[in-house]
Amino acid sequence: MEYEVMSAIQSAMAGKRVFCKFLSANDTGKTGAHQAGIYISKPSVPILFDEPGIRGENKEKRVTIAWQDGRRTDSRFIYYGQGTRNEYRITNFGRSFPYLRSEFTGALFILVQKSSEDYDGFVLNAEDDINQFLDTFGISVTQTNQLLNLHHVTLASMEKAEMERLIETLDVDFPSSERMSMAARKIDNRVYDHADYIVTNPDKKLIDWTNMEFKLFQALEYARYGDVISKGFLSMEDFVMTANQVLNRRKSRAGKSLEHHLAALFSGNGLIYEEQVVTEGNKKPDFLFPSQAAYHTPDFPTEKLISLAAKTTCKDRWRQVINEADRLRQRVKYLCTLQQGISTAQIDEMTAEQIVLVVPKPYISYYPKERQDQIWTISQFITFVKETEGIS
Repeated sequence: MEYEVMSAIQSAMAGKRVFCKFLSANDTGKTGAHQAGIYISKPSVPILFDEPGIRGENKEKRVTIAWQDGRRTDSRFIYYGQGTRNEYRITNFGRSFPYLRSEFTGALFILVQKSSEDYDGFVLNAEDDINQFLDTFGISVTQTNQLLNLHHVTLASMEKAEMERLIETLDVDFPSSERMSMAARKIDNRVYDHADYIVTNPDKKLIDWTNMEFKLFQALEYARYGDVISKGFLSMEDFVMTANQVLNRRKSRAGKSLEHHLAALFSGNGLIYEEQVVTEGNKKPDFLFPSQAAYHTPDFPTEKLISLAAKTTCKDRWRQVINEADRLRQRVKYLCTLQQGISTAQIDEMTAEQIVLVVPKPYISYYPKERQDQIWTISQFITFVKETEGIS
């Protein structure tokens, strides 16, 4: 399952030591061997004991292992050093333990040391999950059955692996902007494990999602056009046609990306809203809180209606917001943008038209210092809508 492999990756990234191996028939008991438990290779002893065992003596250590399905086992690390035996194993999994049955022969076992007595354990049995784990850390199937050196692993490599995996599964050259934005959010949340930022730090989350989508789009462009560009063009017409395709697709994607990510933030915070609803004639604000029905209900309090426009850049297009909703013509309207700075004069013009800029918090520093207190953060806007809608 996708959740299991991502949990294994995140645990490995945070752990002190990581060991992985493919479970053998001996491990799962399929050979009929009497020795119970998972065999650990001698070079991997540091994940079990501070010091290796001594021949002629048995050695053991009790630990707790938390598994992917939520179960915890009080297991035993043991070194068999007496007689003819000279091996290390993990035993004591309990009678109901599911992962050492014969059907798990060939599964990838991952052991992550969190502290001297606390460990995480994972058994990945699906080929896609196994490949995803190995690819993330840049190791081949021949490099298992040993401790993993994860010092060279970066979050960037995890991003790259996630993007390549997505591109391989696409059934179209370029997915819709909504699908692309959703994929970027999933990749960002998996790799960085900060889904809680949707509520606790939406300003950062909006920037992170936007950046991830741009990187994903670049990777997809390279996958689709890389060979064509490297081989060159037969004519200027071919070059122009390809260039126009790339540029038009970029413009189309950028225009909707901000809206998709804002919608995800609003939904994640439990806000009540609708997108692209008709107010009057052909007027369609990007977001209307709480709904089109409320807007067209005369008895619904005007002060509880909120409109938000989303424009990646707003230097010249902000005036389009002024007349998007007649009921709000004399009230404050909100404009969210990723524009990093505009002039004092333009902000003053917006203020005169009762338009409040909503900008990711880190970007506010790019605006004139004497006007920064007039600009709202994403978090501030979400809090305002919650209070207006009575959402706790």
